[in-house]
Amino acid sequence: MKSIGFDNQQYLQMQSEQIRQRIAQFGGKLYLEFGGKLFDDFHASRVLPGFAPDSKVRMLQQLKDEVEMVITINAADIEANKIRGDYGITYDEDVLRLIDTFRELGLYVGSVVLTRYTGQASANAFLKRLNALGIRCYRHYPIAGYPHNVMHIVSNEGLGQNEYIETSRSLIVVTAPGPGSGKMATCLSQLYHDHKRGITAGYAKFETFPIWNLPLKHPVNLAYEAATADLNDVNMIDPFHLEAYGETAVNYNRDVEIFPVLNAIFERIQGESPYKSPTDMGVNMAGNCIVDDEVCCHASRMEILRRYYTAGVKRLRGVAEDAELPKLELLMKQANVTPDIFPAVSAALLKAETTGAPAGAMVLPDGRVITGRTSDTLGAASALLLNALKALAGIDDRFHLISAQVLEPICDLKTRYLLHKNPRLHTDEVLMALTMSALTNPLALQAKEQLPNLKGSDAHFTVILSEEDEMLLRRLGINVSCEPQYETKRLYHK
Repeated sequence: MKSIGFDNQQYLQMQSEQIRQRIAQFGGKLYLEFGGKLFDDFHASRVLPGFAPDSKVRMLQQLKDEVEMVITINAADIEANKIRGDYGITYDEDVLRLIDTFRELGLYVGSVVLTRYTGQASANAFLKRLNALGIRCYRHYPIAGYPHNVMHIVSNEGLGQNEYIETSRSLIVVTAPGPGSGKMATCLSQLYHDHKRGITAGYAKFETFPIWNLPLKHPVNLAYEAATADLNDVNMIDPFHLEAYGETAVNYNRDVEIFPVLNAIFERIQGESPYKSPTDMGVNMAGNCIVDDEVCCHASRMEILRRYYTAGVKRLRGVAEDAELPKLELLMKQANVTPDIFPAVSAALLKAETTGAPAGAMVLPDGRVITGRTSDTLGAASALLLNALKALAGIDDRFHLISAQVLEPICDLKTRYLLHKNPRLHTDEVLMALTMSALTNPLALQAKEQLPNLKGSDAHFTVILSEEDEMLLRRLGINVSCEPQYETKRLYHK
């Protein structure tokens, strides 16, 4: 069992109370910009062991009678068919997924806002689709000089041109399928229109990282920089907070750079700004819920290493920013990270060297290191998965979970009838075969029942995995990294 470094229950209580206090501070209505992932926050759960990936949604569920969800999407992203990398779906499809998810969780979805709308054909089609589904929609337009031309922004020709979002709850959570969707501009637009209507309201921001009350170079905050290396985000001491309070707080460059402008906009809209620093705008309480700093430091160093390997793979595929890998190398030095902190790396490389074939290794939650190699019927990921299940079930390595009589016909089906060049089974195919074997083989059944116990394992492979294998391992809760090299010298890899 992996060690816990974060008290999730304490977090839920402290975070919901902090938001209630902020609502009260502004007279009963708050626009809360939610940065990052509202649910499925696996980065947070990796660097803060004990943090549940759905913690932020569970926190909102405690406030659900006060919560109204507003989802923003950039109309230009609809036109460009922008894809969410983690789900492989377009941003507009993800809006529908978000609405379904929020409703299933008992959260009220008030509306969808199309930002930077200029009459794009795809955006109009999406508006028509939302209207047919009975979802309220609003259009917000590009504002010349945003965000620096404050006089123009806070005018009838600026924020005033946007459609006013009718809301009915005290906590308006503004979220989006991804970055650049106009969440902050939507909040500012609402403050402007509310003020004109005589409605008292406030703004706050929810960002889990960087954690403002941890040191600047704490591994948890460095892991956030690693996660956003492709965005050129940089953690920094909040100079406004230091000047106002004489206290050190950590924020990141974009919020620090934009704060003077936001301050001026607040003053222009409401007469005065409620905040003295960008850190003041935040409501994050995660730093107060770390119960074992050493555990979180180790987990964060592991995350930095994984991000480094991922960047190496991205560079090989030609999709990495030029500065991404050098930045991660620098972060590794700052956090004292080397591959030696991850036993699976050396174990996988040794297995590949001794067998002459691609291999993988996995560190189980109890600390045991398991290896697997490529064979005629199984790829490295499939072999490692079966070996890990054997280890968890206490099954001797001599015994086969899936007989050759089952494996060979499946391989034959792939090559003879489905025309695959590679007969080896992917992890999903192996699990299907294991499930069928479990009907008659008690050992296969024992192994299959261990699948939930793989969660929290860390695996490393000597070659880049197929998308199918990597996705399935992640679904099982296994953290995956790969050496940046392909199994073959072919140019096309899919």
